Amino acid sequence: MDAVSLRGISKVFGTQRAVDALTMDVPAGSIFGLLGPNGSGKTTTIRMILKILLPDEGTVQVFGRELDEASKDQIGYLPEERGLYKGMRVEDHLAFFGALHGLAPLEARRRARAWLERLEAGEWATRKIQELSKGMQQKVQFIGTILHDPILVILDEPFAGLDPVNTRLLKDVMLELRERGSTVIFSTHQMEQVEKSCDRICLIHKGHAVVQGPLAEIRQEHGGNTVHLEYSGELPRHAIENLLESIDDHGHYAELRLRRPEDTNLLLRYLVDAVEVRRFELSEASLDDIFIRLVEGRK
Repeated sequence: MDAVSLRGISKVFGTQRAVDALTMDVPAGSIFGLLGPNGSGKTTTIRMILKILLPDEGTVQVFGRELDEASKDQIGYLPEERGLYKGMRVEDHLAFFGALHGLAPLEARRRARAWLERLEAGEWATRKIQELSKGMQQKVQFIGTILHDPILVILDEPFAGLDPVNTRLLKDVMLELRERGSTVIFSTHQMEQVEKSCDRICLIHKGHAVVQGPLAEIRQEHGGNTVHLEYSGELPRHAIENLLESIDDHGHYAELRLRRPEDTNLLLRYLVDAVEVRRFELSEASLDDIFIRLVEGRK
């Protein structure tokens, strides 16, 4: 069964069509990336999944049926906007949110302390929320999202304000949630953050799904034949441009997308004759590159 199933959902605000006939399935037990630039419709889509907003068209099913109050207690939601009571102490705040989801007071505090230690924030348990950095507040809000062991976790820009170390901590927890059988949906405009964690993705642009499906298949279909080049000198554009779909040149580093993978050696020969090659690596393109190509192809 899919954890979430959307069929042709649309949402209009005035003259702005924020989401347009979006169909999407999120398999149970997966990590699903809802990706796209700011303003693409990601947050609106999440709010329709959670029934915060109702779609103008289409249907939303969660756990195979329309979302009801009982199902809401099985969901953890981290909104992009922080919803913290800044005058409360951290542990009290988490215990309060645990109680809202039906946890007994002592159990809520036990889980809060355990998660604070897990996310290297135990020393802040008795401090007020307002005394925490933005990154630490984000970790507290993340803990509040998963404290009640939800089977569906929805995270809107979960890595905002986090340094690389704490970003990795949250990614590790997301992987652990999947191993326990939970489904994780997370939305971000920073596509490089999903490369190693998502099973499936949906790239959206202006409310439309540009591409969706298993991440490995998308990268295989759309993302091959990219050469990462580090060099000194001047690229022989006149000699190589017919071999390439695109050149993204930064002076001493370039990403060259080949038209045909069999031209790899020919490209290398042209480059060696013209520049000092320090790195020449054929690899899959990034999700950013795939997204840009697909969006430009729709213009």
